[in-house]
Amino acid sequence: MLTRRRFIADSMTAAGFLLAAPLSGLGSSPAPESSGRRRKVLVVVFQRGGADGLSMVAPHGDPALSRNRPGIGIPKSGDTDWVIDLDGFFGLHPALSPLLPFWRDKRLAIVHAVGSHDPTRSHFEAQDYMENGTPGTKRTPDGWLARALRQEGGNGLRSLALTHNLPLALRGDPTALAFPSLASLAGLGKLRGYETIYGPDERVFEIVERLRALGLSRLPIGDPGASPRSPFGQAMREMSQVIKADAGLRAGFIETAGWDTHVNQGGSRGILANRLKDLAEGLAAFARDLGQKLDDVIVLTMTEFGRTARENGNRGTDHGHGTAFFVLGGDVRGGKVYGRWPGLRPQDLYEGRDLAVTTDFRDVAAALLAGHLGIPNLQTVFPGHAPRHEIATQVLG
Repeated sequence: MLTRRRFIADSMTAAGFLLAAPLSGLGSSPAPESSGRRRKVLVVVFQRGGADGLSMVAPHGDPALSRNRPGIGIPKSGDTDWVIDLDGFFGLHPALSPLLPFWRDKRLAIVHAVGSHDPTRSHFEAQDYMENGTPGTKRTPDGWLARALRQEGGNGLRSLALTHNLPLALRGDPTALAFPSLASLAGLGKLRGYETIYGPDERVFEIVERLRALGLSRLPIGDPGASPRSPFGQAMREMSQVIKADAGLRAGFIETAGWDTHVNQGGSRGILANRLKDLAEGLAAFARDLGQKLDDVIVLTMTEFGRTARENGNRGTDHGHGTAFFVLGGDVRGGKVYGRWPGLRPQDLYEGRDLAVTTDFRDVAAALLAGHLGIPNLQTVFPGHAPRHEIATQVLG
């Protein structure tokens, strides 16, 4: 027998709409920002599959790079498709050229040799550890973003994931929402037609009406033609719309897949280049669309681990360790690659095969939480870890 509770749950799942926990406060207006500060937003983009930081941001000044990657390396010079030099040592993959204007404007920073010190090479474990913020501890039930937002309290649309499932990073925030697209909200309106049969659940309907009332689909997009038509491009466009709606958003989460490049990874062109082009165009369109609002927004890209320093026999790379993160936004001290470079000689590699991790991913996240969002207590966000404060002074302006 179909109960009202079961019907609502099934209907919301079919519409692609997920809730972190109790629905308290989501029908209310956004809580005002304390101390008169402008509301800041952190958007996390998770590259699922283990993105190759050595190709994204190639250390072309390290002579061991070309020796490790004779078939998939990016040329340092040539007629086309060579690495875009950043500082004489590091260079962007040519597919990431849409991000170059933000580097030049010092709104894009890079952290290299970053990641988790946990040795796992499992996608599932590594992603969970990076989202729960407690590497090596599987039983942590909530995520680091959720723990940070719980310190603030407040109502409104505080955290949002444009994903099919609520990411672990936001589990534990009682106001967290997740749905695959703004278009999926239209299906939620059909719930109203069943009130007379199953009785109203005002908590559900308050949220539906609140989101619909924002008129997100009617907000103008700066340059629709500049955004990729991929799912990632659409998600970035819609996240920009939510931010421009001033709905009280503090944290957003978007994911992109296809970074597990074991076979035929390619160099300047190929599978990885196509993924990087989509990433760069989506991020660039998002930043342009926000306009002046980018002053109050930071995007952090993350991936569970990098790839092996040496290419494999299938002209690809296998699960590795250290990688590269991008930090894009208004508060960023950009135009620099941060992090201590460990080197790519055999004696420098982690376990003799991978780029070593010299910057803990929690230090980067903590810097943005404290310096950008103003989260006061990082010990509750990353229990048992003392973040390095120099990362904050380096990356943030």
